[in-house]
Amino acid sequence: MGQGTDAEYGLVDLEEAETPGDEWEEIDVSDTEADRIARKRDRKFEQFEERIKDADQFKVEQSVFDDATLAALYKLVQDGYVEAFGGPLSTGKEANVYHALGDDRDVAVKVYRINASNFRHMRDYLEGDPRFEGLGGKKKDVVLAWTKKEYANLMRAEKAGVRVPEPIATERNVLLMEYIGNEDGRAKRLGEVHIENPQTAYEVMREYMRRLYAAGLIHGDLSEYNVVFHEGQLVVIDLGQAVTVHHPNSRTFLERDCENVANFFSRQGLETDAEELLEFVTDPEPDPSRD
Repeated sequence: MGQGTDAEYGLVDLEEAETPGDEWEEIDVSDTEADRIARKRDRKFEQFEERIKDADQFKVEQSVFDDATLAALYKLVQDGYVEAFGGPLSTGKEANVYHALGDDRDVAVKVYRINASNFRHMRDYLEGDPRFEGLGGKKKDVVLAWTKKEYANLMRAEKAGVRVPEPIATERNVLLMEYIGNEDGRAKRLGEVHIENPQTAYEVMREYMRRLYAAGLIHGDLSEYNVVFHEGQLVVIDLGQAVTVHHPNSRTFLERDCENVANFFSRQGLETDAEELLEFVTDPEPDPSRD
């Protein structure tokens, strides 16, 4: 990173942000159009399925692509969101992320595994979130809720003036969002780059944490591994586990975020304190009208 100025690190102008609306309504996890496409299995879908299964970039992880997941990808193509699929950007226990070409730009396609190995871990973040009250115990429902949760969290963060990947669409267990990177690959995580002005980067990070909190959200897994540097901006990523301030463990998650961020910038040579960061983030309190 170059010499530090506030503009260099891409702090979003708060005057350009919208006030987040009331988004605490229950999120529907019933069957989507993708489920209906998978059941119908017409000729066009079967041709699409065959092409995907034959593609080199998908052969290693074909266990991720059951019929309904392939139908979700097919629906995104049919709706004009995706024109062509590229290779994997990352693979994990819960999801794989693929590079793709959208209608006029590169996009990222995040495919959550229905048979996710961290299924119980997901429930820890969903239970207690008022948006998911009454969610049953079916694994499919949990993963679908998690996907919609990340989409909703990205929408809320973006409205609050936090630089995140722009959410574009979601279908079943597939999330389509802005690709953060260039022709050379994905953007580097904060822990992968040399920070020449850590003070400015820290100020941007803590301001984004405060904006999230004021919008009623806590990231829940914030560290140098979930923030990337792209075109002069710090971009917060991976908001799937983010919870509302009403979650019973929200304070614990926020305290952990503050410790992670303060410890990282302490290693960059700054004098930081997790408790002082926590005090900054929680002042002012979230707007009670969003309860």
